Amino acid sequence: MMNSRRLIYFSTKPDVELREFFERRDWDVSQAQSGKELRRAVENNPVAGGLLDLAAGLPFGEYDSLEACLAMPNTGWVAIVSPGQLADATLRHLVRDYCSDYVTTPVFPERALRAVGHAHGMVTLSESREEFVHQAAECEMLGACESMQTLFRSIKRMASTDAPVFIAGESGTGKELTAAAIHRRSSRRSAPFVAINCGAISCELVQSELFGHERGAFTGATQRRIGRVESANGGTLFLDEIGDLPLESQASLLRFLQERKIERLGGHESIDVDVRIISATHVDLESAIADGRFRHDLYHRLCVLHLVEPPLRERGNDIELLAFHLLGRFRREAGRRLQGFAADAMDAMHRYAWPGNVRELGNRVRRAVVMADGRLITARDLELDHLVTRTPVSLNSARETAERAAIERALLLHRGRYGEAARDLGISRVTLYRLMDAYRMRDPDGGGSRSRKRPG
Repeated sequence: MMNSRRLIYFSTKPDVELREFFERRDWDVSQAQSGKELRRAVENNPVAGGLLDLAAGLPFGEYDSLEACLAMPNTGWVAIVSPGQLADATLRHLVRDYCSDYVTTPVFPERALRAVGHAHGMVTLSESREEFVHQAAECEMLGACESMQTLFRSIKRMASTDAPVFIAGESGTGKELTAAAIHRRSSRRSAPFVAINCGAISCELVQSELFGHERGAFTGATQRRIGRVESANGGTLFLDEIGDLPLESQASLLRFLQERKIERLGGHESIDVDVRIISATHVDLESAIADGRFRHDLYHRLCVLHLVEPPLRERGNDIELLAFHLLGRFRREAGRRLQGFAADAMDAMHRYAWPGNVRELGNRVRRAVVMADGRLITARDLELDHLVTRTPVSLNSARETAERAAIERALLLHRGRYGEAARDLGISRVTLYRLMDAYRMRDPDGGGSRSRKRPG
């Protein structure tokens, strides 16, 4: 079990004050000054957070050993760098690929503490999410929202019968996964599950694809061919996009559903076939019936039990659940060390309408895994940056940012001497205290600046 407060501090010239600061805040700090010591510390006991002091320099010839330690899972690393140090490509790549955040020297302990806490929180969140994914999965389907939980319960109930099932839903919502889940839970699970996309077959070939043909039935039929219906004998036949089936083929399918017998094209033998039918389409079949594009009697034969796949835009936090699940799969395929999604990516994914549903989400995440430059996938990587909320900066916010920066610079320049910093800023010492309290720049106990200082 991971110690939730164990920190590994790697530095060739460790800062005693920084270490003691973390220990006073209940962190169990282990120190390493070489790649060998770091490897031993990480392998023996998993750690919650790590401080990587690059400003102090790296041990000569131990870059590869250090990289191997940083690549170990379940530790959120924060780098300490000197101003301008990240201009070095090697160090820049080290920070980008293995660290959640970085702080620049001189190090303000409170800033380092927040960065380590955030890095640890991201790791913990990822671990909880992976556990949650397993709990929310149903036959390769993922979902924690109420509509998906209702769907999972319906799948279990419908698997116990042999009645035809009709699945309605938009393209990309996972209708075939639902059909396969019903089959795998049914008594037919050991027999074939055969899927056919009725909308992807030309009108001339539908009859042959469904029912097969005998040799010589038409030009090019050089041998007997078993159709999809017959090949699913004893199992389940999934008719996807049934709304695109031509009217002539609809009549043949209806006859099979009534008689449970087929005849191959060019043949005269009736063949008994025992299959369960599950059908699906994104087409509004009631409108298609009204327009004369779909047979009313076939609709009632197919739609004995009815399921509706919820669109992704209505599934709330399932978007995040699915995105991280897909990221885990695709980053393993691509060999990328991506950590997760940036805040703007999560915001954009929740704002997007997802016309292609889960299929589109998978395509966008897969492309982003290849194209992302950093360790976090951004809205731009997902090609959703046009949806990022750009909050205007208020005058009060701009003033606060400028005053905080000026105070920090003055305190740094005068090594924490309040009187000299106040004179430099053109304000009284009392006003400096008031501003620092307002901007929470002093410790809660009033013990002074959160920056390292000497009494002024």
